[in-house]
Amino acid sequence: MKKITALLLAFTLITAMAMGGCSSQTAASSTVASTAPASAAPSGVAKVDGKAACILGVGGLGDQSFNDLVYEGMNKAKTELGVDFDYAEPKQISDFELIIRDMASSGKYKVILCVGFDQVDPLKKIAPEFPDQQFALIDGQVDAKNVVNYMSKEEEGSFLVGAMAGLMKKNAVANHLKEGNQLGFVGAMEIPLIVKFAAGFQAGAKYVNPDAKVLIDYVSGSNPFSDTTTAKEIATSQFSKGADIIFHAAGGSGLGVFQAAKESGFYAIGCNSNQNTIDPDHIVASMLKRVDTAAYDVVKSAVIDNNLKVSTTVLLGLSDEGVGYTFQKSNIKVSDDIIAKVEAIKADVISGKLVVPQTNDDVAKFLKSNTYSK
Repeated sequence: MKKITALLLAFTLITAMAMGGCSSQTAASSTVASTAPASAAPSGVAKVDGKAACILGVGGLGDQSFNDLVYEGMNKAKTELGVDFDYAEPKQISDFELIIRDMASSGKYKVILCVGFDQVDPLKKIAPEFPDQQFALIDGQVDAKNVVNYMSKEEEGSFLVGAMAGLMKKNAVANHLKEGNQLGFVGAMEIPLIVKFAAGFQAGAKYVNPDAKVLIDYVSGSNPFSDTTTAKEIATSQFSKGADIIFHAAGGSGLGVFQAAKESGFYAIGCNSNQNTIDPDHIVASMLKRVDTAAYDVVKSAVIDNNLKVSTTVLLGLSDEGVGYTFQKSNIKVSDDIIAKVEAIKADVISGKLVVPQTNDDVAKFLKSNTYSK
């Protein structure tokens, strides 16, 4: 695969404009800068005719969460299907439009995968300009004939880890926790996408433990998905207020929550990928958001099957294993009784018996309408 950087794209664009006096669109269409040569298909896997591209979210690789998971899905498609890909790691939101336009104008890709809600506006603008180019968008919706949207029911997976946390706090001493029912949530920023995590977590905890209280705070600022310092400060503050199980939905910032958990001695809950391996002694579980599966599906549908379902929205939840949770690789023992109860709750969500709220305002309505029975 090849990595396409905003810096090189911008440099090439400026140079082309200075030398030739051409428009920005013309300059961008003539450049596809890279920092590494394309690698050959894995041994035993035939390289197919067709290539994909992926534009990661701000923060790029190394977040051990959302971006890394998408890249994992792209790399799986390369390994198993022989589909090569290029990828870009934008450094700031303003980079997205240039990179999307450059990739689309190159004509090299069967599909361009845009990752994150920050790419909604630039994709809305650019997709109609390239009607023959197929796009896919994860975590956002663009109404265009050449775009397929992948959205997740984050609230469902968060509901399960919330129920786990609420049940653990009901028997705090046995679970090596503080007396009381305080829990914490650290989100990247207060937007509908992240609020779904918070609402699901809060609803799950209060559903099984009506006395549970959830502190909800957001990193915010200029780098909400990569500000480990602020996330650590928030988590430490929440712990001082009694929260000794803290769930994050903050991308790379979540690593700061894990640092706080290790230093202060509380339990954390990971997000998106299985983050239990980062610190098995302090991360009790991880809420899974299978954007790796979504990325793989995008590549397979577009390049192998020639059947990308553009002009639609694919919604991924518990019923199709698009979200979930895991205790694997954690050294923290969660009782079989709690696991069985969480699994029973999972079945109720899948069956439709429980419809998990997506906003904090709807949590009270959900709790009024649904009573937990063991």
